[in-house]
Order: sequence, then structure tokens, then C-alpha cells
Amino acid sequence: MNNAPSVKEQLEMHRKMVATRRLEEILGELVKEGKTRGPLHRCDGQEAVGVGACAALRTDDYVCTTHRGHHVYLGKGMDPRRVVAEIFGRETGYCGGRGGHMLLGDAKTGMLGGNAIVGAGIPAATGMAMSMQLLGDDRVAMAIFGDGAAQTGICHESMNMAGLWRLPVIYLLENNQYGLTVRQDVQSPVADLSIRAQGYGMPGEIVDGNDADAVFRAVADAAERARRGDGPTLIEAKTYRLEGFSTSDMGGYQSDEEIALWRERDPITVSTITLIEIVGADKLNQIAVAAKEEIQTAFDMALADPLPQFEIHGPSAAYAGATQ
Repeated sequence: MNNAPSVKEQLEMHRKMVATRRLEEILGELVKEGKTRGPLHRCDGQEAVGVGACAALRTDDYVCTTHRGHHVYLGKGMDPRRVVAEIFGRETGYCGGRGGHMLLGDAKTGMLGGNAIVGAGIPAATGMAMSMQLLGDDRVAMAIFGDGAAQTGICHESMNMAGLWRLPVIYLLENNQYGLTVRQDVQSPVADLSIRAQGYGMPGEIVDGNDADAVFRAVADAAERARRGDGPTLIEAKTYRLEGFSTSDMGGYQSDEEIALWRERDPITVSTITLIEIVGADKLNQIAVAAKEEIQTAFDMALADPLPQFEIHGPSAAYAGATQ
């Protein structure tokens, strides 16, 4: 199979990666200014996984992601303004301001939600795939999860069932080298988690998770396989988290040398090197400027949106009235 992205698709992936990076940067600035609530989980350096994978799917395919899912949200086509609005608890957010940055969902774009529970998206996507199979649909489900989630029991149970029943599901293991602050090489006795696919009777492969084109091709091939009834695929995308586990992370466990090596393979840099030979620097600069302006506008509009209005009913309403 040779499901390579077109130049148009490559440019759109580049745009979404730049937009995601700018989203994360502005969030980081607002955290430092004390304008956010609770920790945020940034995906700087991992944009190629979420964006490249979602670009290879159809709108009616379903995706579940993790607590670090901003690249998946934008990759699946969600509106940046409504994403930012949800992060900041505005009523214009995808969940009316009640979900926060980890729990966004939008059935219209096939984004069935992030999840604050490590590994919880794996059985969810497996169940979605089972329903698609029973309904006779040609859609696929995809679970994006990390190397930490790959060590959970629910991961084994889900993949075992998917392999047994040949479910149309893609397991995209986003290996960013760390489970919270613990390196992957001390979480698992094997260096390449993709070899576990053999135990579930499904293909497993490793891709460069900082190359959106490579992720696109792998997911497109897996989707094609699933649609024709050949069952699930496990894809291990090797990437790296350039920022801390969350904005409350004190750091200190990632060496400067390690971070520097991965910065040289920044997914946006990789994409730029590829595309500059095809469309030129001016075109890429125009795309980057427009993407950053879109994100700035999203923040400006979302932060001006109203907070949700709540109605109090029952005993709580009586108590509220008595205290006024």
C-alpha cells in the first residue's frame, strides 16, 4: 500500500501543526500570568502524531485521545475558538465550558473525546469499533494513547478482543519516551512496544512520530486494512515531549542534551524541510503567519465569550435563597 499524502494534504498538516504549537505557546504564557485554572498538558513536539493521524481518516471515523490531546482536536478539524473557549470554561466551548482541556468532544467531527484517565480511550475506541462492525459500517475507530497507558491491563484486554474479533480499530501508541516523569525504558522490558502486536494477532509497526507524512501513511494503510475487514493494527509513533508532563511539572528529569537532540527533529522543522523544496519559503511563511493569526483570534474571541449560567434546583436552591 502506498497511501502518501498529497501536497495539499501536506500543507494542511503543516498549517495545523503550526496552529497547535501556537495554541500551546499562548497557553504557556497565560499559565505564567496566572490566568488559567489547574494544570494543562501541552503537546509541543508531538504535533505530527495527532495531526498526521487524523488527516488520514474520514470525518465520520471516530477518535479517542488522551489528556494531552490538543493536536488531535485541531487535527480532527475542531474549531480553535471553541477549543480555547472550552479550556477557559466559556459557554461557547464544545462542552459548554464544563469539560475543560482534557475532555473535549465533538461527534460531528468524529472526535469522541479526550480522557483524564490513563488508557481509558483504548477500550472506548475498541467498543466503537465493535459497534461499527455490528452495524456493517465501513468506518474505523482510532485510539491514541501513550507509552504509560500501554502498560495497563485494559490495553491488553482491549487489544486481545480486537485481535480475536478482527475489529476495525487502529491503536496509535504515541511513545513520547516518558510516562509522567518515568522513562519508557524503565517501564517496559522491551524497547519497541509495537512487537506486542504479535501476541494479539495484528500487524505492528514503528514510525517516525515527528514526521507527519510517515504517520499519515501508516494510519491510512491501517484504515484501509480495517475497512476491508482485516482487523486492527498497532502503530508505535516514536516522538518526544518537549515540555513537562503538565504546567505544574517542576522538571529536572530530562537532560538539556536529550531535549536539544529532539528539537533538531521538531515536527514543524521536519515538515518545513520537506515542503520548502516543493512550494518555497514564501508559501510556507504565509501559511505559518495565517495559522498563528487564526489562533490569536481564537483566544481573543474565546476569552471575551461569557461564562456558563447555571440554574439551581431542589434543596440547594432553597438553601441559596435562604442565604441571600
